[in-house]
Amino acid sequence: MGELLVVMGVSGSGKSTVGAALAQRLRVPFADADDFHPQANIDKMSAGIPLDDHDRRPWLDAIGDWLAAHPGGGVMSCSALKRSYRDRLRHHAHGVEFVHLAGTPEVLARRMAGRPGHFMPASLLSSQLGTLEPLQPDERGVTLDVDQGVDDLVQQYVDQIAKEH
Repeated sequence: MGELLVVMGVSGSGKSTVGAALAQRLRVPFADADDFHPQANIDKMSAGIPLDDHDRRPWLDAIGDWLAAHPGGGVMSCSALKRSYRDRLRHHAHGVEFVHLAGTPEVLARRMAGRPGHFMPASLLSSQLGTLEPLQPDERGVTLDVDQGVDDLVQQYVDQIAKEH
C-alpha cells in the first residue's frame, strides 16, 4: 500500500510544488486542495477575507473524500492549519499522514511575493500564521523547513519514512 499524504502549511510554503514532486517520486496521484474550493470561498479569499470554519467544512469533506478514494496512495496539498481540520481529514481517511512545510514569516513572505496572480494575497499570511496549529506529537507526520530546494525536501521526507519503516 502506498503512502497517503497531505502536504500542509500556510500559503507560500510550497505545498503544491512539493506535493506534486512527492507524488511523482512515490508514483501516486496528486491533487491540490485549492481545486476543491467552491467559488464562494475563492471569491472571499480574493477579496482578502479569511475563510471561517463554516466555509471550510464542505471543502475539507471534499478533500477527505478524495483521500478516502485513494487507499493505494496519494498526495494532497492542503493548508490543514488547524488540528480540527486534520481530524476531519483523518475522519475520512484514517491512515493519512501530514508533511508540514514550515518556515519563518520572512521566508514565507518572500516566497508569496514571487507568486503573481495567485488568489491568496500576501496580506493574509499573518492571519494564516496566527491560525496555524503545528503537528502534535500524537499526529502522524513530519515537519520540514521550507527554506531549501524541492528535491531536498522530497529526499528528506523519503529518508524520514525509510527510518520509520
